[in-house]
Amino acid sequence: MSNSAKTTNLQTPLENLDEWEDFLKERYPQPAGNAPFQATNPNKAREEFRNYETTARPSVREFYRLNHRHQSYDFVQSRKREFLSLSRRQMSVWEALEFLNTLVDDSDPDTDLSQLEHLLQTAEQIRQDGHPRWFVLTGLIHDLGKILCLFGEPQWAVVGDTFPVGCAWSDKIVFHEFFADNPDSRVPQYQTRAGVYEEGCGLDKVHLSWGHDEYLYHVVKHHLPEEGLYMIRYHSFYPAHREGEYTHLMNDRDRDMFRWVRAFNPYDLYTKSHERPNVNQLRPFYEDLIAEYFPGQLRW
Repeated sequence: MSNSAKTTNLQTPLENLDEWEDFLKERYPQPAGNAPFQATNPNKAREEFRNYETTARPSVREFYRLNHRHQSYDFVQSRKREFLSLSRRQMSVWEALEFLNTLVDDSDPDTDLSQLEHLLQTAEQIRQDGHPRWFVLTGLIHDLGKILCLFGEPQWAVVGDTFPVGCAWSDKIVFHEFFADNPDSRVPQYQTRAGVYEEGCGLDKVHLSWGHDEYLYHVVKHHLPEEGLYMIRYHSFYPAHREGEYTHLMNDRDRDMFRWVRAFNPYDLYTKSHERPNVNQLRPFYEDLIAEYFPGQLRW
C-alpha cells in the first residue's frame, strides 16, 4: 500500500510504528562520540528546531495531524474510562510480550525485527551497562502498552509524543500548528498556562494525551519501583524531558524523578539495530526477572 493511501486511513497513517520512532531520532540525534546526553539545547535556533518538520514523510505529518486534532481533554477522559478498568484480558508479562509480537506492520519481515526483539535489544543494552535489575525489566516492558493497537485503538492514540491536555499547548510540541483543529482550541479555560490545573500540582494530577505510556503505567503501577514507573509513564513526554517544557506543572518529586526518565531516553531511542537477539537463549533470564517483580497474571 502506498504512502498516499496510508495517509487517508484514520487507523494507520504510519506504515509501521517504527516510523514515529525514526522521526524522533531525526529530531533528537544520538550525541556524537562520547558527548554527554543533553536533555535540552538552549542554543538551538527556532529555524533549526522546525527543520525536521519540513522534511517529514507525508505519513508522519498525517499521523501528527490526526493526533493533535483528536487528542482533546474529553477524548483522554473517554479513553481512560474505556481502558483503565483493565478488563480486556488477563496475561502474564511474557504472554503480553508474545501478544504484542502479533502486531504485524506493513514492513519487510526479512529486515525488520519483531516487537519482542526490539524490546530485548533495549533491555540487553541496559543490562550490559550494569544498571539495576528493575531498570533492565523496565527496558523490556516499556512499550508493552502498544497492545492497545491490538485492542482496536488507532495509531495516533497509541504512540506519539505525549503532552498535557486541559491547558495551553507548548509551542515546542512538534507540528504545533495542527492543534488549530483540536476542539480544545475553542475552550478558553484550556488555553491558559495552567488550564484546569494548579501550578506545581504535580504530574500525577495532570492528564497527558492518551497512549501506551499511561495505559501500561496503570497495568504495572503496583509492581515496580517508582523510578521505573516514571520511565514508563513519561518516556514519550518529549516536550518535558527533551525540551524542558511544563515545569510549571511539576512538583519537586517530578523534577527529581525526571532524571531517571532522561537516563532511560537514550536506551529507548538508540538501542535498535538489525542484529537479532536470541530470544530462546534469553527467555529463561527474563522469565526469572519478570517473576521477581510480577505475579503470574496481570489485568490488561
